[in-house]
Parts: sequence; C-alpha cells; structure tokens
Amino acid sequence: MKNLPYLTESSIRQFIERALLEDVGPGDYSSLASIPNDRKGQAQLLIKEDGIIAGLQLAEKIFKQFDSTLEVNLLLEDGDAVKSGDVGLTVKGKASSILTTERLILNCMQRMSGIATKTNQLAQLIAHTKAKLMDTRKTTPNFRMMEKWAVVLGGGLNHRYALYDMVMLKDNHIDFAGGIEKAIHATKQYLRDNRLHLKIEVETRTLEEVEEVLRVGGIDYIMLDNMDYDTMRKAVNLVDGRFPLEASGGITELTLKDVAECGVDYISVGALTHQVKSLDISLKAI
Repeated sequence: MKNLPYLTESSIRQFIERALLEDVGPGDYSSLASIPNDRKGQAQLLIKEDGIIAGLQLAEKIFKQFDSTLEVNLLLEDGDAVKSGDVGLTVKGKASSILTTERLILNCMQRMSGIATKTNQLAQLIAHTKAKLMDTRKTTPNFRMMEKWAVVLGGGLNHRYALYDMVMLKDNHIDFAGGIEKAIHATKQYLRDNRLHLKIEVETRTLEEVEEVLRVGGIDYIMLDNMDYDTMRKAVNLVDGRFPLEASGGITELTLKDVAECGVDYISVGALTHQVKSLDISLKAI
C-alpha cells in the first residue's frame, strides 16, 4: 500500500466490517440457499474497459477478511494501466464466499478505478508544468478513504483528509471572523492555546486579499479561488514564491491546462471524486 497516514490496517478492517454488514447482514440467502456449503469454485476479475486499475489490494483484503481460506492471486498492481480483456486477479475456494463478496469488491474497485483513471488523464494534461493535481473533501460519505487512495494511485495528491488535519480559512470563515487578519490571528491563537500543530491555508478572492495575506503572514498556503487567468498570473508574480499557491474553484478538464500554465503550485479539482464514471469491471466464474 501507498504510505498514506489514513490507510491503516485497522481503518481498512473497520471499513470492510461496516460494508459487509450493510450488504450481507445476517446472511447472503441467495448463495446459502442455492449453493452446497462444500462447493468449491474459481473466478477471475475481468477488466472490460481501458483505464487505471485501483482497489486490487482492497479486494484481496475483503476476500480474506470474509473467508480466510480463499486463495487470492493478484495478477496486476494497483495503479497499473489496463486494457479491456485484462484479468486483475483470480480467487479460488468456497463458492458461496466468492459470490457473497462479489458485489462489495466490484463496487469498490469500479469506483476506485474510475477515480484513478480520471486523475491520471487530468494529471497528464499538466505534466509539462510544475502544478500538481489535488483532490478535495467532495467525497462519498464513509468512502473517502478509498476515494483519496484512488486519487494517489492515479498520480494525484491528497489535499487535507478531513477538517481536523489542516486549517483552511475559506470565504465564509473570513467573513464571519471579520476579515482575513482577524481570522488568521484568531486561528494562530487557537492553535497555540490547544497545542495543535496544523498547517494553515487562506482562501483569497482578489489581489487585494492576496496582498493582505502577505502583509499578515504566519500561514502556509494561499488559495486563489475562482480567479481568471490574468488575475492568477498577477497573484503568482505578487507572491513570488513566498508561499505555495493553490488554484481552486470551477476548474474543469477544459481549463486545467491554462490554469497550470499560470504558474501555480497546486490545482484542486473536486470533480476527481464527485463527477466520475466507474470503470467497467466484472467477476466471472471460471
């Protein structure tokens, strides 16, 4: 697995437990009723669409957590480019166990692979610049861990994982706090009082707000929100490398390249996780 702080054996195990409880509950009665308990079987994970595969390691963990006697053979690695007709893994063992876990594995892998594929496509568009593609918190409730994992497998970066691991002072925080300077000072005092060591990012909407952040200082990142290309280039020149710059707000596949060429360091795109088509994958009995 990638070295990601949120990807722990405990967190993955808990996710699988909750997902199996949701889908299986007291029992997969279709399989239990129709398949003899001692019937053995074998199946393969068939890739039916070109893209980037993601979730193979998770699939193995789901199989083994549900039934430790299942034999799983991974034929590809997460993050590999795949073509229609490729086989991602084979699984052998109790037929009813394979059938019971099939849908959970496909749900996870289809969505994760769709995210990894989209991330890879967009990352390639800006590979000639210094800008790095990042995700956001616009994720599916209770599936964020897997979606952010998929972004990394596709060649992107994770932004903050949640509200607790970074401070992001956005427009509403700033407006409610009474302005940028008050918001920054209050935040730094809160972090000191509570002995929290968190990075601070401030959202700016105008060049005047960028200038104010530079004057106040004491932060780690500046976000350029919904700025046009000319304003963004002026902001890059104004900051002149003093803080990393993130472009955000309504950035699409059509505008991504132009934004990257403005000279920003990061570009966050919510569509990586909330506007993605799942990759076509199936599990077929052999």
